[in-house]
Amino acid sequence: MSLVEVDRPAPHVSRLTLNRPERLNAMSIDLVIELWDALGDVAADNDCYVLVLTGAGRAFCSGLDLKDYGIIPNIDGLQVGRIAQRSMRYYSRLIPRLRDLPQPVVAAVNGAAYGGGMCLSLGADLRLAGASARFNATGIVNGLTSTEMGVSFLLPRLIGAAHSNDLLLTGRVIDAAEAERMGLVSRVLPDEELADAAVAVAADMCRFSPYGLAMTKDTIWANLEISSLAAAIELEDRNQLMLGFTDNLPTAIRAFGRGEEPAYTDEPRRDIWAPPATDPS
Repeated sequence: MSLVEVDRPAPHVSRLTLNRPERLNAMSIDLVIELWDALGDVAADNDCYVLVLTGAGRAFCSGLDLKDYGIIPNIDGLQVGRIAQRSMRYYSRLIPRLRDLPQPVVAAVNGAAYGGGMCLSLGADLRLAGASARFNATGIVNGLTSTEMGVSFLLPRLIGAAHSNDLLLTGRVIDAAEAERMGLVSRVLPDEELADAAVAVAADMCRFSPYGLAMTKDTIWANLEISSLAAAIELEDRNQLMLGFTDNLPTAIRAFGRGEEPAYTDEPRRDIWAPPATDPS
């Protein structure tokens, strides 16, 4: 049985489903490796514009599997310190992997998103929650630190330091309604509507230019780390100019003038290129 199910629920939309429902989709090494590989396949799929990430059964992901987390491959000759270091990186590298995908990621959070599961949801670009969704920074509860998989960078930027500190230091569980109030998720839906709603959101995004989606995602993530408004605007200007060199805007103007939806191709815009001057000699 595959630990990460892959399907195509709508044109240009891929969906990855964590598939250990009997363990609330807890992270084992095997699941993490399959997820890493599946994300690589999505990144290379030129026909995929948007990705939906969710969990099978009653949970999104309940964090590290404390009973059966498995052993990473290729550890012959390594001492415990190096094995531990490599093991940690199998988990933490998933967040940059999600960030580096050219496709925006819509997380459909059903049930528990605890520890690494909450962190995994932060690697998505949008988070939709079912009414049953619950979020918790489990590390502090288990005698460890809550700061893992990039959460100490991402969470305060998403919901502010006050809310972030509250979650990471107290280890308390918050429900979907409180997560929405904090800004951790953008929408809360009945559980029975969540899967279809996430696909519908992703499919609706596919109306847009895949190049525009990818560049918007790149800019959003990059500007989380830029130190000034001026630097952010410089990056935005350049990316907007790059899209301006496609035929997308003229396509939109023509389509809207006819009362139609534009069909973007990302083809180069040719009306702004002057022919090369001829040499009279």
